[in-house]
Order: sequence, then C-alpha cells, then structure tokens
Amino acid sequence: MSTAAGERAWCVVVPHHATGARVARHRLATELAEVVTPPVLADLVAVLAELVGNAVRHADPLPGGVVRVAWRLRITADGAQIRLRVTDGGAACGPQIRPADTGAADGRGLHIVSGLASRWGVERDGLGQSVWAEFDPVPDRPGLVAAG
Repeated sequence: MSTAAGERAWCVVVPHHATGARVARHRLATELAEVVTPPVLADLVAVLAELVGNAVRHADPLPGGVVRVAWRLRITADGAQIRLRVTDGGAACGPQIRPADTGAADGRGLHIVSGLASRWGVERDGLGQSVWAEFDPVPDRPGLVAAG
C-alpha cells in the first residue's frame, strides 16, 4: 500500500466463536503488515483479540451467529491513524473497565485495550453494540508508518 494521503477500510464477518478471533487477528495482520511497524502491529492484534474475545465471551452474536470486525486506516501527513471496531449483538451489561484482581484468571482485557489504544469506546444501536479502539500517530515515537 502506498503511503500517500488516503483512507482504506476493511470489514470481516467472523464466527461468534473463539475461532473468529483467530480469523480476525490473521486477517488484520496480513492486511497491515506492510503498513505499520511490527511493534504497532502487535498492539493492534492484541487489542483486536481482546475486543473479539470479549464479544464472544460476553455478548450475543449478530444474526447468523457472527461478529463483524472492521478497521480503517487513514494516512495523513502526521502518519497513520487506525480504528478497530467489533460489532456484536450486545449484552445485558456493556463493556467497562473493572478493578483488576491480581489473583483472577481474567478481567484485564479492557485494561490492555486502554493501555495500548489512544482511546476506546462503545456505541449502541437497535442491532447491538460496537466497541472501537483508535490508534493515533505519535510523531516522537516510531511505529505507525509516516506518510511520505
């Protein structure tokens, strides 16, 4: 992919199952491997894994037993901004960061998302909910490929 200013988006429908997270991670890594540095790609893959994993564990599927995974790459003069989005059928209780219990086997996923992404949030509509995470270019930290 060229680093000229522009935008590109992907959307993948994966099973509402643990294999769906694997498919989504692989597709993201394949599509963005030439666009971002390996450390940033590792962060993107980790966040996507958490978001899809949470959708599978805690939310209902979309019709057809699936989760929709999307990402958008926007390249500007400052570098690349990436937005990940995972849409599911929703849950009784929306995603929220909870205190991490050092002895617990889980419960740290949104702490990871919050620590790696520039920001994250939740949007709801009549069909379900989307959890998104954005990664901004940081000029003094190499990572996202700069436009040039």
